[in-house]
Amino acid sequence: MITHRLLWLSVALLLAGCGSHDMSDLQSYVRQVNARPPGPIEPLPVLEPPETFVYEPGERRDPFHSDVQSEPEQMAATDDGPAPDPNRPREELESYPLDSLRMVGTLEQDGTRWGLIRTKEGVVHRVTVGNYMGQNHGQIISIGLDAIQLNEIVSDAPGKWRERAASVALSK
Repeated sequence: MITHRLLWLSVALLLAGCGSHDMSDLQSYVRQVNARPPGPIEPLPVLEPPETFVYEPGERRDPFHSDVQSEPEQMAATDDGPAPDPNRPREELESYPLDSLRMVGTLEQDGTRWGLIRTKEGVVHRVTVGNYMGQNHGQIISIGLDAIQLNEIVSDAPGKWRERAASVALSK
């Protein structure tokens, strides 16, 4: 109880000391600065008008017309070789870049091996052969104890696709 009173007394003395300063010299300086005439304002810099340019396309492509097709059109444009199926429903792990997914283990149940994949949010998903993951239409072709092997279909050019091997290794 006595320590509380001493504490409050010391706080009161400190606060009382803050208000007793003479500020007349500061107020005098502020009055002097406010009494000075304002200085001249520098004029704005003169801006040069930009050079105009007339585009003469000749045999070149029009920069205002897109030659790039949307992904479903690219998928449909191919007749030979591999191509992703534009009508296949997308799986949840296809919204993540492959390098952001981590293999954290495997499970085996009734002769089926499952891979355990952790997303960057920490959610663990169970995948098996035939599932898709990654943003390049990667289909799982095998699940080992230390890695998951995928076959990705990547675009080489509009309407041209190629297969590429990829894997997600077990994280330590």
